[in-house]
Amino acid sequence: MDYWNRGSLLDRVDAQRADPEWVARQWREGARLVRLDSSGRVACTPDRTALRSEAAAGAYDGQRQLLLGQAAGQSWFAECVDAGELGEADTLRRLNSTLSDAQRDLATAAVAVSHWHRLDPRCPGCGSETRVANGGFVRECPCGRILFPRTDSAVIVAILDDRNRVLLGHQRAWDGGRVSTFAGFVEAGESLEQAVHREMAEETGLELSSVEYFGSQPWPFPRSLMLGFVARAVGSEHRVDGEEIEYAEWFTPAELEQAVADGRCSVPGPGTIARRLLDAWLAGRFGGEDSGIVLNSTW
Repeated sequence: MDYWNRGSLLDRVDAQRADPEWVARQWREGARLVRLDSSGRVACTPDRTALRSEAAAGAYDGQRQLLLGQAAGQSWFAECVDAGELGEADTLRRLNSTLSDAQRDLATAAVAVSHWHRLDPRCPGCGSETRVANGGFVRECPCGRILFPRTDSAVIVAILDDRNRVLLGHQRAWDGGRVSTFAGFVEAGESLEQAVHREMAEETGLELSSVEYFGSQPWPFPRSLMLGFVARAVGSEHRVDGEEIEYAEWFTPAELEQAVADGRCSVPGPGTIARRLLDAWLAGRFGGEDSGIVLNSTW
C-alpha cells in the first residue's frame, strides 16, 4: 500500500481554521461528524469499508468537536465519546487496510488529534489547563504558550544480508509466532540514519553497510510517525537480548512463505509500514527477483 507516498485527499484548511467563526459556520452548513472513543476505536460500518458518520447537529462546541478538514468538498469533524455511545467501531490498525483513501486520512487525523487532547491537556511550562483553538489543532494557555500536536519519530527497518534475506524478530510481549521488522524511537540530537544504525545495533547486534529511506506512515498509538528504511547488514551473525526481542531469524522469500503456510510465523497486516517493507522486498524492489509471493497470514 503506497498510498502514504502520495498527496493527502484531506484538505486540512490551515489558512481558514484559525478563524473560529469560519469553523463554526462549517459545522452549521452540512458538515459530517465522526465519533471515536478514548482508546482510538472509530465508528465504522459492519464490513469496515467506510466510516459511520452523521450530520453535524446542535450547537457547535469548539472544545469537543474537532475540525479535521475538508474531503470531497465537505467539512468533517471528530468527537470523542464514551465507548458505550459508539456502537459499531474498530481500531485504526484494522481499518487502515479497508477504508478508502480519503476516509483513511480522516480516521487517522481523528485518532491522532483526539489522543493529543486527551494526553496533553495542560501547559508544559506553567501546568495550567489549556483550551482548544484553531478547530482542534492548537491548544492555548493563559500564560501565552501556543501548543501544537506532538509527533514522536520512530524508525522501522528491513535488514537484509548479502543473500538478500530479511531478518525478522519476535518480541517477548507478542503472541507466539508473530514476527516483524525492527523499530525504535529517534533520540534527541540524532539524525534518522543515526537512529537506524544505533537501534539496529542495540536490537540485533548487526553493523550496517548502507541505509536507504523507504517511506513513512503516521501511527497515532498514541502519536508516532513511522519512518521506514531498508538497510544492508555487514555479515549475518546477529544477537538479540532475549528479553525484549526473544529471537530473530533470517528468511528468504520462499522460507518465509513456507513458515507462514505452516503456521510457524505470522506477519504484520497490510495496513502497516512493516508489511509494506516486506511486500516491497518480496517484489524484488530491494534487489533480487520478484518472488511473486503474497503473504496471507497476518496479525
